[in-house]
Amino acid sequence: MAAPSAPLDPGLVHLRAAGVSLVLDLTGDTLPRVPHWGADLGPLDAAALEALRLARRPQPIGFSVDGPVEVSVLPEQSAGWLGTPGLSGNRAGRDFSTAFRVRDASLVAGGRDGDGGRVVVRAADADAELELELTVELTAAGLVRQRAAVTNRGAVPFAVDAVSLTLPVPATATELLDFTGHHLRERSPQRTAFAQGLRMRENRTGRTGYDSAYLLVAGTGGFGNRSGEVWGVHTAWSGNHRTFAERTFHSVSLLGAGELLLSGEVLLGPDETYSTPWCYGSYGARGLDELSARFHRELRARPHHPSTPRPVVVNTWEAVYFDHDLDRLRALADAAAAVGAERFVLDDGWFGSRRDDRRALGDWYVSDEVWPEGLTPLTDHVTALGMEFGLWVEPEMINEDSDLARAHPDWIMAAGNRLPGAARSQQVLDLARPEAYAYLLERLDTLLSDYPIAYLKWDHNRDLVEAGHRPTGGAGVHGQTLAAYRLLAELRRRHPSVEIESCSSGGGRVDLGILEHTDRVWVSDCIDALERQQIQRWTNALIPLELMGTHVGSGTAHTTGRRHVLDFRAGTALFGHFGVEWDLTSADPGELTRLGEWIALYKELRGLLHTGTAVHADHPDPAYQVHGVVAEDGSDALYALVATATSALYPPGPVVLPGLDPDAAYRVRPQPPGDVPDGNAHHWGAELPWWTPKGVVLPGRVLAAAGLQAPVLYPERLVLIRATRLP
Repeated sequence: MAAPSAPLDPGLVHLRAAGVSLVLDLTGDTLPRVPHWGADLGPLDAAALEALRLARRPQPIGFSVDGPVEVSVLPEQSAGWLGTPGLSGNRAGRDFSTAFRVRDASLVAGGRDGDGGRVVVRAADADAELELELTVELTAAGLVRQRAAVTNRGAVPFAVDAVSLTLPVPATATELLDFTGHHLRERSPQRTAFAQGLRMRENRTGRTGYDSAYLLVAGTGGFGNRSGEVWGVHTAWSGNHRTFAERTFHSVSLLGAGELLLSGEVLLGPDETYSTPWCYGSYGARGLDELSARFHRELRARPHHPSTPRPVVVNTWEAVYFDHDLDRLRALADAAAAVGAERFVLDDGWFGSRRDDRRALGDWYVSDEVWPEGLTPLTDHVTALGMEFGLWVEPEMINEDSDLARAHPDWIMAAGNRLPGAARSQQVLDLARPEAYAYLLERLDTLLSDYPIAYLKWDHNRDLVEAGHRPTGGAGVHGQTLAAYRLLAELRRRHPSVEIESCSSGGGRVDLGILEHTDRVWVSDCIDALERQQIQRWTNALIPLELMGTHVGSGTAHTTGRRHVLDFRAGTALFGHFGVEWDLTSADPGELTRLGEWIALYKELRGLLHTGTAVHADHPDPAYQVHGVVAEDGSDALYALVATATSALYPPGPVVLPGLDPDAAYRVRPQPPGDVPDGNAHHWGAELPWWTPKGVVLPGRVLAAAGLQAPVLYPERLVLIRATRLP
C-alpha cells in the first residue's frame, strides 16, 4: 500500500530524524534548495524557518546572473550555477540547458516533527519539453536519500548524458576522504584537502569497482572515527557511477553523486523516462562511526534484511580449487561439521567442462564427467550432517570456449563486430538480451529447484570493457546492470529462502544497490588477516558486519604468502559473517580444536556482533588499533585490540573503549579464546594486573577517556576484551 501523501504549500520544509535536520526551500517555483543539512536544529516554526532562509541566502555577485545564485539539489545553469550541472543532455543539439519550474510538491511519508519524511517534487520545462520528478527523503536513521526521474514529453528523442544530485556542505568541511584499491586490497582510504575546484571520482568498470570513491566524505580538519563533523555520500548503483566534491569561488561547497552514462547510453523517446539510482547522504556530528551507524541502521530496518543468525560458512575454493572429487569433498564436509560449520559451499568447477578457469562459463549444467550422479551424493551428505548446501555461479560471464558461446556468439557483449579483449579468458553475457536472460533464468531456476541449495555465491570476475548490445553495438552497461538486478529479483521471488552473496573478484561489487538483491558481500579474495584488518574496517564504513563475508584462511595466506597464527586469523574473521576458507582435512587436531573454540564464540556472540553498533577508537599509536561492537542498549560490548606492527612504545600505552554508557559501571576482562597476549611480557610472566578472568570494574566514561593499559603484543596478533554492564 502506498504511503499517504499530503500536498505541500510552497515554502520551507523541515525534516528531522535521529539528530539530523534537512531543510528544503520550496519558495518560488524553482527546484528545491537546501539551506541546511546537518545537526538537528530542533523544532522551528514558520517564522524561524523563513529567518533561516534569509540568513543563509547568498549575496548577489552579478557576474553569471543578477541576484543570488541559489543552487538546487539538481543544479541548473539557468539559475546562474556554472559548476557541474545536475542534468546534462540535448535534443539533437538543442535544449542543453533546462529551467525547470515546480508544478506541485507533496509530503509522501512522515510529517511528524522528528520522524523524517519524503518530499516528492514534480516540475517541468515547457520549452525543453521535459518533466522532472525529484524525491528527497530523510529516513528514520537520519539518512538523506535522493533520486530523479526525467521524462521526455517531446516528439524528438532526448539524449541524457548525466543526472547528478547534490547536497551542500559548509565551509568548515576542509578535508575529503574517499577510497582507492585493487584486487586483493579493496577500499584503501585516501585523504585530500577540500580545495576550490572539482574533485571527480569516476568509475567505468561496469561494477562498483575497486578504484571507486565507495564513500566520499567531507569533514572538519583532522576528523576521525569519534571526532569531527562529517558529511558523506554514496551512489547505490552497481554499474558505472560518479561521485564528486565541488567548491566554487562564491562560497558554494557540494557533494554530488549519480550514474555515469556512456555516450548514447540513454536516449529517451517520446514519453520515456530515465530514473537515477538512489543517492545517499549521511551526517555525523562526532566522526565517522556516527556517519556509518546511520547506514547500518537503515539497512537493518529493511523488511528483507537477514533476520536469522548468520550461519558459519565453509567454502571449498582455497581447499580444493577445481579438484572436485566426491570422497575428498565428503571428507571436507565431515571436518567442517565437526568444528561447527552450518553451511557448506561448493565453489567453481562443478559444471560443464569446467576443469580450469578458461572454459565452460555459461554452460550451467552439472558436469557428467565429475558428477556422473549429479550433485545429489554431495548434497545428501552435506544436509545429513545438518549443514546447508551452497553453490558458486557466475551467470553474467561467458567463456568463448563454451557450448553457449559456440551456439550463441551474438549473446556476447561487444561494441560492434569485434569482440572486446578477453579478461580471465572471459567475455560478458548480454543479460539485456531477452533470450540470454531467459536462458539464465531457466538454468538457475532449475538448479535451485532440483537441489536443496540454500545459498548462491554469485560471482562477477571481470570489468565490462566495450560492453555493447549487439547487433547495434550501443553502450550497454546501464541496461546490463538493470537486467542483473531483474534476474536477481526474479530468482528471489521464486526461491525466497535462498540467500545470495555478491562476489566480484572478491570485493569488486559492494554497494547499496546490489544489497537490495543480495544477502551479503564477499569482502575480498584476500584472506590474509593483516590485509583484512584494513579491508574489513573500511567496508564496515558502509556495510554492517552481518552482511560482510569474513573467513578464516589457512596458516599461509594463498594471496600473499604471509603466515599468521590461528588466533589472529580467527579473531579477524570474527567481526563479520564468519566462515572458513581452508582445507580442514589438512589441519592438525590442535588447530581443529582451537578453530572450534572460535566458532563457538562466534555463535555465542553473533547476536551482539550483528545487531550492535560498530565502534573504532582513534588510537594515537599507529601500530595498534581498537575496534569493537557495543550492544544497542549498552549492556554488552566486545573489542579487539590489534597489533598490526611493532609499536615504538614499550610497553604500549593505554587503550580506550568507545561507545559504552558513560554513566554505567562495566566489568572489563579478557575474552577467551582471544585472551592470550602473545608477546614478550607474557613469556616473561609479567602479566597485566587487570588481565584476569575477574578483570576490573570501571564506569563507561572512564573507559572511554582514561582507558586501560594494553598488553604487549607481537605484531600481527590480537586479543579480545569484553565489557559487560553491571546491574
